[in-house]
Amino acid sequence: MRSTGFLWEGTKISELFINEQIRDREVRVIGESGEMLGVMGIREALSLAEEAGVDLVKIAPQATPPVCKIVDYGKYKYEQTRKEKEAKKKQKIVDIKEIRLSPNIDTNDLNTKVNNARKFLTKGDRVKITLRFRGREMAHMQNSKHILTDFAEALSDCAVIDREPKVEGRTMTMFLTEKK
Repeated sequence: MRSTGFLWEGTKISELFINEQIRDREVRVIGESGEMLGVMGIREALSLAEEAGVDLVKIAPQATPPVCKIVDYGKYKYEQTRKEKEAKKKQKIVDIKEIRLSPNIDTNDLNTKVNNARKFLTKGDRVKITLRFRGREMAHMQNSKHILTDFAEALSDCAVIDREPKVEGRTMTMFLTEKK
């Protein structure tokens, strides 16, 4: 058994307090079927849970008075983890795909990169377009900004500019996201 916190007697099993771990004088009690039983003393709430043959679980410790539910603790924990897994399945993780360009890129190469970006955008990813400068190219940074704007124009049918072109050191970056 792992100890996550110190109590007066025994150790805290999880982030939830159950049965004798609850130290409040009065609690708001919810029955097994979800009905509100009202505010009562902790002894009375514990005896109700004991009569039903289940546990008293503190589900909202920050409320005044704290909310406790009469429920089978094992079943309650199982349902909580199942809900968390379902929520994780439903959420979509947006990846950021990077496309690197140079200031002296040819039009055919640019078109190939545009097609790759289009593929990434249709999958739902964000695209980071990076224009890298080396050596003497640094002196003409502002003259190369049109490459990024042309790139965004080529994708204007399926993408919008999320973050305008910005110079950061030796690179100029711009973010595109899928048009909704």
